[in-house]
Amino acid sequence: MVSELTTKNPEPRLVVLDMAGTTVADGGLVEQAFSRAAERLGVEPGSADHEQKLQYVRDTMGESKITVFRALFGDEDLAQRANTAFEAAYGELVDGGRIAPIPGAREAIEELRAAGRTVVLTTGFARVTQDAILDALGWRDLVELTLCPADAGGRGRPYPDMVLAALLRTGAADDVREIAVAGDTAYDMRSGVRSGASVVAGVLTGAHDKDALRAAGATHVLGSVAELPLLLGEFGR
Repeated sequence: MVSELTTKNPEPRLVVLDMAGTTVADGGLVEQAFSRAAERLGVEPGSADHEQKLQYVRDTMGESKITVFRALFGDEDLAQRANTAFEAAYGELVDGGRIAPIPGAREAIEELRAAGRTVVLTTGFARVTQDAILDALGWRDLVELTLCPADAGGRGRPYPDMVLAALLRTGAADDVREIAVAGDTAYDMRSGVRSGASVVAGVLTGAHDKDALRAAGATHVLGSVAELPLLLGEFGR
């Protein structure tokens, strides 16, 4: 498959990577933070309502968090309160040392950059949470650009906005086919497909399995992001 793609598409010059589940191992912090936030809004832990909402959070991993809360709570004020509580809870967990890089992720990013590719990190979290993760990992200067939904006009995945914003802000590619996208959820895959990226790589270190990633349009499924430099290196041969 790699050889077929390399003959049809130009070499990727811009690499857009998801964070939680793809480059960052959060150990289930999203679910824990949601549970804390939901309790603060009166959703009783262990109740049927809580379990139903938690399952929706699992099913929509990768989507912008405020969009998820709008679907769950309906009312905009409640959704905003839930999102604020979630971001605060997640930040507390991050500050408590409950986060780490996916093994080989930093090295993969450094290898991609050493090969002349521009790397951008994206997330469905708010900027304050993204910055907390970057600070906790010491990743502030690891990549050229980091983006959250607000940086791309407010729409997160599955829309292609963050990928296209990465292209426009960096100017790293002349054609959307020179973009590679990698993520662990179906929402990441749909975002990559809609952006026109030639490589939309799913990784098996996060929320969704191989079948879900393929069904959402993954061109490749990798064990982890650590395998991405080798895959993209095939385009230059």
